[in-house]
Amino acid sequence: MSFTPLVEPADELSIDEVRRYSRHLIIPDVGMTGQKRLKNAKVLVIGAGGLGSPALLYLAAAGVGTIGIAEFDEVDESNLQRQIIHGQSDIGRPKAESARDSIREANPYVNVVVHNERLDNDNVLGIFEGYDLIVDGTDNFATRYMVNDAAYFLKIPYVWGSIYRFDGQASVFWPHAVDEKGESVDAPCYRCLYPEPPPPGMVPSCAEGGVLGVLCASIGSIQVNEAIKLLTGIGDPIVGKLMIYDALEMEYRKLRVRKDPNCALCGENATVTGLIDYESFCGAISDEAADAAAGSTISVVQLEQMLKEREEGTRDFVLVDVREPNEYEINKIPGSVLIPKGEFLNGSALEKLPSDKQIVMHCKSGVRSAETLAIVKGAGFADAVHVGGGVVAWVNQIDPSQPAY
Repeated sequence: MSFTPLVEPADELSIDEVRRYSRHLIIPDVGMTGQKRLKNAKVLVIGAGGLGSPALLYLAAAGVGTIGIAEFDEVDESNLQRQIIHGQSDIGRPKAESARDSIREANPYVNVVVHNERLDNDNVLGIFEGYDLIVDGTDNFATRYMVNDAAYFLKIPYVWGSIYRFDGQASVFWPHAVDEKGESVDAPCYRCLYPEPPPPGMVPSCAEGGVLGVLCASIGSIQVNEAIKLLTGIGDPIVGKLMIYDALEMEYRKLRVRKDPNCALCGENATVTGLIDYESFCGAISDEAADAAAGSTISVVQLEQMLKEREEGTRDFVLVDVREPNEYEINKIPGSVLIPKGEFLNGSALEKLPSDKQIVMHCKSGVRSAETLAIVKGAGFADAVHVGGGVVAWVNQIDPSQPAY
């Protein structure tokens, strides 16, 4: 299904621009008019990370006239495996500024607008306003729901992508879409596909579960492909469709996503009529984990002292690392034993825990250990605690000689 182009053509292309975009201009579907539409387009990319990196570079190379970058993070060495818009010399720099410089090097004819701030309910509508289209490169559910809702309220198409390990997904959410005849196509929003976020702790982030670097390019380029089609009015955008990519099996699947008439946002009797508390809606950890962690969380400084006392023989406890074996190979807190979170979920870990010693649990950042703490406390280990900040805090505050990830 084709749609009316989102953008009117610019008045002209310069001679230099004609030379630069000549391979587009000789495609009949794009041509001079399509390239002028791209020049006149304003696209906001949220995140200059795994998905944002290829998306920003290809939007710039394609000749999108104004590109916004909404990003508040700084470049870390662990980013460079996949975030190709940054380089070694950018470590420690704001990602938005690093991405801006790379775009200017790739295409000096692009106007780059930097939004070096965290998106929240107070600024998201103001930042989105004026852009023709949103490309989402975020990696957490709270922000995705906020972006979806804000785009809906402003009637802006939302090009979404998601990656994890070897799997990727992409779609275009645009409930206000109309076809070339001006008739509504009943397109879904993100909430139609995912009415509720997954239970806290159920879906690991890329920081916890990892992602194949090149997968970012596969999904990010799909997002840009869809953006170009919408901006220029060519092809059949994946509005109302879900692209699923399995990099290990090299398989693409396309599924139909229907508008949910009972959707809380775009349904007939909508209950979400404004921006909501997205952190509370998604929840970083479950209520059970939060209750278990309350009053039972220690710092890495406290843990260091406890380990010294254990070595001196004045204290006895078991330090349990609930990460995965491959994470344990990267770095570890000395004296810990590895029992992955999955063994707590299926109950097999409980028989490995001594009943006469205190149980101290940690993970990478404190989320998984809080979830397992709830299980352990529920099994009767009342004095169990977990380490806030996990091994990340240990490396940052206690042992910086170990690598971070």
